[in-house]
Amino acid sequence: MIHGVGGYSIWVDLSKGTVEKRPLEEDLVRKYLLGAGYLSKVLYDLIPADADPLGPENVLGFATGTLTGSMFPQASRHVVAALSPLTDVWGESHAAGFWGPELKLAGYDAVFFTGISKSPVYLSIEDERIEIRDAKHLWGKDVFETDSILRETHGHLCRVISIGQAGENLVRFAAVMNDRDRASARSGLGAVMGSKKLKAIAVRGTGKLEVADPSNYLKHMDEFYRRMMENPFTPGRVKYGTTSLVELMQHIGRLPSYNMKQGVFDNFEKISGDAINEKYLVKARADWSCLQRCGRYTAVREGPYAFEGGSPEFETQSSMGSRCGNDNLESVLYGHHLANMYGMDTISLGATISWAMECWNEGLITSEDTEGLDLGWGNHETIVRLTEMIALREGFGDLLAEGSARAAQKLGRGSEEFVMTVKKQEIAGQEPRAQKSMGLAAVTAARGADHLYAFPVLDEVGFDEDIKKRFGEEFLPEMAERLSPKYKGLMVKQCEDFMVMVESAGLCKYGTQIPPEFFYDDVALALKIHNGLEYSRKELEEIGERVVNLNRLFNARRGITRKDDCLPRRLTHEKAPIGPSAGEVVELDIMLDDYYRERGWDLQTGLPKKETLERLGLKEET
Repeated sequence: MIHGVGGYSIWVDLSKGTVEKRPLEEDLVRKYLLGAGYLSKVLYDLIPADADPLGPENVLGFATGTLTGSMFPQASRHVVAALSPLTDVWGESHAAGFWGPELKLAGYDAVFFTGISKSPVYLSIEDERIEIRDAKHLWGKDVFETDSILRETHGHLCRVISIGQAGENLVRFAAVMNDRDRASARSGLGAVMGSKKLKAIAVRGTGKLEVADPSNYLKHMDEFYRRMMENPFTPGRVKYGTTSLVELMQHIGRLPSYNMKQGVFDNFEKISGDAINEKYLVKARADWSCLQRCGRYTAVREGPYAFEGGSPEFETQSSMGSRCGNDNLESVLYGHHLANMYGMDTISLGATISWAMECWNEGLITSEDTEGLDLGWGNHETIVRLTEMIALREGFGDLLAEGSARAAQKLGRGSEEFVMTVKKQEIAGQEPRAQKSMGLAAVTAARGADHLYAFPVLDEVGFDEDIKKRFGEEFLPEMAERLSPKYKGLMVKQCEDFMVMVESAGLCKYGTQIPPEFFYDDVALALKIHNGLEYSRKELEEIGERVVNLNRLFNARRGITRKDDCLPRRLTHEKAPIGPSAGEVVELDIMLDDYYRERGWDLQTGLPKKETLERLGLKEET
């Protein structure tokens, strides 16, 4: 018996309008945990190799982690996965909040949707009662309106996951939103919900989780809490969330600016964490069992950008700020608010707008294309207006709603040169010429350009002792040097294995990877006392490695090989022009060879070798 879980999954056939409740497959959980690992296996088995991401063959899955809903610090996570309409490969996204724990308390660990509904619907889960309900009255509503209406219908204690107009309009980077402003943003999975005519999932759970070791549970959890609160990173995280990263990224030349032409931004102070705290911060916000409280609640009290609500984290400060040459902080705050309201990934949103701005600056896009909009660098009014137009697919926004890679393909005119994507997903707010491991991580991530799949922050600044503990002194100083490509294949491989395991357990990457407080032994202890699952460090490492390889097999069925593990030419051939990383490029081929060797993948094809799959128990998947 596995403790600390709901014990069941929900299967909804939207074409037939049926709901089935199934017992959780314990053997699968022991091999993959829950969350990202569980979804990787289930969807690998179910989604055909030639499926259309927006068609009925695509399967949309939601899963909590094995520790989601526990008292472990930051055990608030859930994962959403499907074939991505943005990248056409493995699509996965994650969020914190309260929706995942609520699903657990209702008695369920995962929900799957197959087929396509004939008309808009939402799923209502109230403990044992599960119903597909009509959502015609919700279709066309934004995320905030949908949340309010469903909480009026099902009680204010229910938790809602939903899409806004961007998902309904099949914007390729539409997000899945929960708790109003928590976003499973990447991969465009909101468009999958929209294609299935699935507006929302409302959950209310009144059950409880039976832990495996109640006599020792609080003792160990108290120790985890003490360590988190005493970590030197915690006070800064509480004060700023991730907004202070603007200053750090500027300092090391890793702040993407002007569509990643450079890694520094002259007016970075105007969009910084201090600037937000000084005038706009209302309070910090915490998710389930969260001690670091990196959520922000902000308000602009007057003017054209007046609003009150969730605040941007660093990625939006970068994507809608420095990346677009925009130092108008109120427009960044308001643009983030609009993206939450409509349900969009702010990384792809801002990056796509910045691509269009560079094309405008190069004379490839004109006012005739934009119907009079001025796309000059830093035009905050245009950035805000395009956010609305993209969500509603109005005018020029209809082209940008396809994402920058597809938009460039349709536009032509040489605009492809300025697309900053990997596998058609926009690169996040990490200028990889300033930290080589981030460049490698972007190309090896299963869902396309992604800094979180590996989250290799140990060479960012000041983690030499942690590298020594995890890898050994023999890898210093090169592994800790952000501008050195040496040993980055090993670092990214091991960070991927750990982070995928963390995402399968339902934990936040803050506290596990940064600050590097909790590692495999801590997660193993938590799984033992909460779930009754006993793992060695090696076994947990293999779970992460198994999932990474399974994700690669999923992508291989879609035609992905080494040729697709590439960065834009700008980052590998054009030297960073200014800042602390001036003169640098990403030496990708060197690092990629090292990574493939560490993974046991073929150097020519980038595909897992037979012996690697056999070692991980994946022989039957080929």
